Amino acid sequence: MKIAVDAMGGDNAPEAIVSGVMLAKKDFPELEFQLYGKEAEIKKYVTDESNITVIHTDEKVDSEDEPVRAIRRKKQASMVLAAQAVKKGEADACFSAGNTGALLAAGLFIVGRIKGIERPGLMSTLPVIGENRGFDMLDLGANAENKAEHLLKYGILGSFYAANVRKVENPRVGLLNNGTEESKGSEVTKKAFELLTNEASINFVGNIESRDILNGVADVVVTDGFTGNAVLKSIEGTALNITKLLKQSILDEGVKGKLGALLLKNALGGLKNEMDYSKYGGAVLFGVKSPVIKTHGATEPEAVAATIRQIHTMLETKVVEKLTEQFERDDAAN
Repeated sequence: MKIAVDAMGGDNAPEAIVSGVMLAKKDFPELEFQLYGKEAEIKKYVTDESNITVIHTDEKVDSEDEPVRAIRRKKQASMVLAAQAVKKGEADACFSAGNTGALLAAGLFIVGRIKGIERPGLMSTLPVIGENRGFDMLDLGANAENKAEHLLKYGILGSFYAANVRKVENPRVGLLNNGTEESKGSEVTKKAFELLTNEASINFVGNIESRDILNGVADVVVTDGFTGNAVLKSIEGTALNITKLLKQSILDEGVKGKLGALLLKNALGGLKNEMDYSKYGGAVLFGVKSPVIKTHGATEPEAVAATIRQIHTMLETKVVEKLTEQFERDDAAN
């Protein structure tokens, strides 16, 4: 298994990216890594050269670059070369912490869509409160607008991923809406509700509300890209602000507060870990011909290692190959 890594993507690159690769190598010594970027900078953090190939390039996609223009004009950028390696069959998956829009463009225009999937979705696994499991949510921003037919495909894609990668038996698929009643929502969500209800290949459980998604009401949550991205950032912001609020409340209580925090240290650490969705890996552009994975720009080595663990599972389970075969069969049948 070979993973093409954009070693220059992200706020803390290449240190965090390469250090994360080194962590992952301890668990998966059989993996091979192709690191694209400035060779001298990358090699500062390579502590084990086995199964590591560094491909030098001075060019990279910057965070402020316009995504499609960057992919088309920066032919030697580390992200572009990593995606090209996947397209050519020189690598099995592409990973970056860089410009999200550019990686989505690279996935769509370089790696390419699976036949029968018009709009691949960006999907992450998010935590379920109080339980050692998560749920998959898509689209998280690959598409600002979606048709009902796209939401149907997201239900199929998410269910396929949950069953094959996370090993969830008969995954429950929910449609994010502004109410649980069938009559609620826009014309798009009403039509999507009808399509999802009539789709025999998935276990559709109906409409769900955003206040309930962290409570485990569904194993897969389907929504359009604009709403999904807004919900994801709301969850991130709420988690960060609750942590800040707890810290400030402790400081405001002086010595008593600090003593209480000391007694609650393990519990507070458990809370932080429970809300940390980076432990599930990165966001998958699901619906393209090979795994294309994005992790947070401010990622740390541990999160990089978790994302590589996720990629390893995707490759080991051959989830993309199985998905391609299913959609090819469906296309032939139609």
